[in-house]
Amino acid sequence: MATPLSPYRLSKAREAYNYFNVFNAVSWNLLVGIIITLFALRLGASSTYIGFMSATFYIALFLLPFGKLLARRFSIIGIFSFTWIARSLCMVLAAAAPFFDYAGYKNIALLLVMIGVLLFHIFRGIGMIGNNPVLSLLASGPDRGSYMTQIQITNSAIAMSGSFLIAMALGMEPPVIIFSVLLSAGVITGVISGCMIKKVPEPSRPKDGHGMKLADIFKEAFSQDHIRHFIFIFFLIVLVSGVTRTFVVVYAREAFMHNDGLISLYSVFGGLGFLMAGIIVKFLVDRLGARPLFLVSVTLGLICLIAAVFFPQSAAENMTGSILFMVFLFFMLNFGFLGSEGIAQTYFFGLIPSDKMMDMGILYFFILGTAGATGTFLSGILIDILLMFGLSPFVSFKILFIIMIGLTSLALAMRGRMKPLGSLPLTDALEVIFSFRDLRAISLLDRLDKAEDSQEEQHLLGELHNTPSHLAVDGLLERARSPKLATRFEAIRALEKMHTLSPAAHKALMDDAHNNHFTTAYISARIMGNHKYTQAIPLLHKLAASDDYMLAGEAVVALAKMRDESFRHEIENLVRDSPNPRLKIMGAEALGLYRSGESIPVLLDVLRGGKQPPYLRDEVILAIAAILDTQKKFYKILVRYSADNSLASTLALDEAEATQEFVNKTLMKKKSNEHISIITMFTDYYQDAIEKFVIDKNGAHLSSWISEFPDEYSRTGSYIRAVLAKAVVDSDLCNDDRLRLLIVHWASQGLRIWAAMIK
Repeated sequence: MATPLSPYRLSKAREAYNYFNVFNAVSWNLLVGIIITLFALRLGASSTYIGFMSATFYIALFLLPFGKLLARRFSIIGIFSFTWIARSLCMVLAAAAPFFDYAGYKNIALLLVMIGVLLFHIFRGIGMIGNNPVLSLLASGPDRGSYMTQIQITNSAIAMSGSFLIAMALGMEPPVIIFSVLLSAGVITGVISGCMIKKVPEPSRPKDGHGMKLADIFKEAFSQDHIRHFIFIFFLIVLVSGVTRTFVVVYAREAFMHNDGLISLYSVFGGLGFLMAGIIVKFLVDRLGARPLFLVSVTLGLICLIAAVFFPQSAAENMTGSILFMVFLFFMLNFGFLGSEGIAQTYFFGLIPSDKMMDMGILYFFILGTAGATGTFLSGILIDILLMFGLSPFVSFKILFIIMIGLTSLALAMRGRMKPLGSLPLTDALEVIFSFRDLRAISLLDRLDKAEDSQEEQHLLGELHNTPSHLAVDGLLERARSPKLATRFEAIRALEKMHTLSPAAHKALMDDAHNNHFTTAYISARIMGNHKYTQAIPLLHKLAASDDYMLAGEAVVALAKMRDESFRHEIENLVRDSPNPRLKIMGAEALGLYRSGESIPVLLDVLRGGKQPPYLRDEVILAIAAILDTQKKFYKILVRYSADNSLASTLALDEAEATQEFVNKTLMKKKSNEHISIITMFTDYYQDAIEKFVIDKNGAHLSSWISEFPDEYSRTGSYIRAVLAKAVVDSDLCNDDRLRLLIVHWASQGLRIWAAMIK
C-alpha cells in the first residue's frame, strides 16, 4: 500500500502537476490535436492514411512494458520527463514538412508528418508508464474523482481555446507554412512540460521493484469478473470514441466540404463539450460515483450518433443547417464519448488497488491502444473501400456511424455487470441530476469543504438544513464531530430533515446522544425517534432518566413514536410526578402518541386544581385529544380559545348547534326507522346537556348522556366513556374551559359519526 502524501506535500505536488498539465495540454493541441489531421488533409492524405496516423496514438501504448523495464533502473519521473521532451522534439520533422511540400515533394512531406507523429507516440507510449502511478499518487483522498476531473477540465479548456486560436490562424485556406509555425510552438511548450514534471514527487513502486509479469497481469485481470467486464465495455467505448473523434473531422471536410478554418471552429465547440462534461462530472462524481456518470455520458454519445445517421443529405446542402449540425455533432460527441473516457479512468482507479496501479495501468493502456488502433485503422480502410465502390462520402460515413451505434448499444447492454464501487444506482443518479434540491445540496457541500472558518460552516450547514438531501449525510456526519458546539449543533440539526439515514448516521446519533448531554444529545434522540430506530430503545430507556431534561423529554417522545409499550407506565409516572413543566409537556405528548385510553386519568390529574401554567394545560388537553382521535379538528377550536378566553362558552355552544344542524340534515336523507328515532332523542337530550354543562357547569346530564351512548356507534370504547363521564361531574375539572371545550367537541363528533353511519 502506497504511503499517501501529507496535505502540504500533496498540495505542492498537485500545484507542480497542474503547471505541467497546462503546458502539456497546449503542446498536445498544437502537435497532435485536430491540427495534424487538417495538415495531413491539406497535403492530400487519404482516409486510410488518416486512420493509420490516428492509430499510432494507440499502437504506441503497447510500448508500456518497455517503459516498465526502464522503471527498474530509472526513476518513474525521470522516464516521464525524458520521453516527454523527446516526443516533442520528434515533431520537428512534421514542422519541416511544409518546406518539402513547397519544393514539390508532397509524398516526402506526408512521410515526415507520419514519422514525426509515430515517433511522438512511441516516446509517449514509453513515458506513459508513469501516468497512472503519478495520478494515483496525486488523486488520493475523498476528492479523487473531483481532482481527476479537474485535470480533464484544464485539458478541455485549453483544447477549446487552442482550437479557437487555430481556427483564427487557419482562416479560410492559409499557406501551408502556417502549420510549421503552430507545430514549432507545440514543440517548445512540450519541452517545457517535460521539464515541469520533474517537480512532482516519485510515486511508489511494487515492493520487489519488478511488479508482475505481463502474462500474469492479463491472467489476474481476466480471472476477476468485475475487471473482465469493465475491460470489454471499455474496449468498445474507446473504439467508438477513437473512431468518432478522428473521423468527424474527415466527415466535415469530405461529406460537407467545409474548409480548415470552419472545421477548427467546430473543434472549439468540441472542446466546449469536453469542458462541459468535465465541469458536470467534477461537480457530481464524488457524490454520485463514476459508474452512473459513465453510463449517462455513453448514452448521450449514442443519441448523437443516431442523430448523425438520420441527418438528411438535403439538409447538408444548406450551409446554415450543415454548420449548426456540425456544431451539435462536435459538441455532443466530445461531451459523450470523450467525457466517458475521462470518467472511465476515474472508475478504473477505484477498481484497482493502489499497489497494483502501475501493473494494471499497463493493461488499461493496452486495452486503450488495442481498441483505438483497431477502430481508427479499420474505419479508415472501410471508408476508402466504400468510396471505391462508388458510394458518396455522406453515405459511407452513415454506414460507419451505424456500426458505431451497434457497438455502443452492446456496451450499454452490459452495464449491469459493472461493479458499483459505492456509486448510486443509475435511476437514483438520474433523479439527483434532475433534482434542483439535490444539486443545490451538492453545491453547498462543495462550499462547505472549502469553508475557511466555523461561522461560514454554520451558515452553510443552516442552508443544508433547509435543503435536505441524502447526498449530504456523509458531509454532515463529518461536521457532527467538529470540536465547535455551534457547528455540531447545525450539522445534527440538518440531519433531522433527512428522509432516510445510513447505518453510519444512526451510529453517530447514538454516540452523540450517549456522550453529549446538555448540548446536542436531545436532537439526536429526537432524530432517532423520528426515524423509528428501534435499536436505540435500550439507550433511550436510560436517557429518559437523564438530568438533562431536554434529552429526557425527547427520549420519552422517541420511545412513544416507536410504540415501546413496556415504557408507557414509566412515562405516566413521569407526567404525574415530575416537577419540571417541560418534562410534563414531553411526557404528555408521548402519551398522546401511544393513544391509550388508560393514560387519560393520568393526564386529567395534571389538570386538577388549576395550578398548572396555561402552556402546560394546553399540551395536556391536546394529548387527551390525540387519544380521543380528534386532535386535528379540535386544535383549531383551541387556537381560537387561546386568542380570546372569553369565547369558551360561545365556542362550545356553537359546536353543539352546528352538530345538531348536521345531524338533522343528515337524517332527512335517511329512511325513517327506529335508529333514527333513537338518535333524534339523543340529539335533543345532547343539546340540553351541553347547555347545562357549559353555562351552569353542571355535568350530570352530560355524564348520563355519555354513559348511555351506544357502544356500536362509539369509536372510543366504554372505558374512555366511563372516564369522561366521571370527569364532567368532577368539580375540579369542570372549571377548566379547555377540558369542557374538548369534551363538548368529542361528544359532538360522536353524534356526527353516529348520524353518518345510519343507513
